[in-house]
Amino acid sequence: MSAGYPFAAPGRDTTREELVRSTAAKAAESLDLRLQVLERFGPSLVACAGAMAAAFRAGGTLLAFGNGGSSTDAQSVAQLFLTPGRGGRQLPAISLTGDSALLTALANDVHFDVVFARQLAALGRRGDIAVALSTSGGSANVLQGLQAARRAGMVTVGFAGSGGGRMAGEALADHLFVVPSSSVHRIQEAQTTLRHVLWELVQHELAGTGSDRAGSDRAGSDRAGSDRA
Repeated sequence: MSAGYPFAAPGRDTTREELVRSTAAKAAESLDLRLQVLERFGPSLVACAGAMAAAFRAGGTLLAFGNGGSSTDAQSVAQLFLTPGRGGRQLPAISLTGDSALLTALANDVHFDVVFARQLAALGRRGDIAVALSTSGGSANVLQGLQAARRAGMVTVGFAGSGGGRMAGEALADHLFVVPSSSVHRIQEAQTTLRHVLWELVQHELAGTGSDRAGSDRAGSDRAGSDRA
């Protein structure tokens, strides 16, 4: 506790005012970073949404993956596209971190570095969308997943933090969003905002295709889902 809240060190009395000031400072820092990345990546988000919308129109599926906290983020982004709630179009999406039996089998029988690459090779197809989530941009299994997705001809989208690590250095993603922070908490918060804005832009792109096109989009999505059933 004292690492994140130095004033709460053992033996030190912590006042309510200190807790309130600390929480307010963290909230302000998070908001400032979110606004900063939205301003920086505005045109890139629009371009990425256009590529993703085109992929969905052609019957593509989104496949998301990451480790640790980014694993739960992968599940969240897949759920967002798959069941967007009222007013959003349902789109085919899969989280590669949701099947614990498959993950542990690949990790145990082959190697943990390939847990995403093997799934992408088996489930992914040309024109699908691979969304890689990382705070460091350096996780070996995430990088191998992006490499496998690129070989398969998928649209690749990467989220990283700090300097972007190897994900940025090796230009592994067609669309890359690097949050300029070294704090894992702030990175993940800003990435969440970027992903939700990206989802809204994709929905906007698809909504502008017209009723006839929309019907074929849904048919393509249904076919994509049945192909993987």
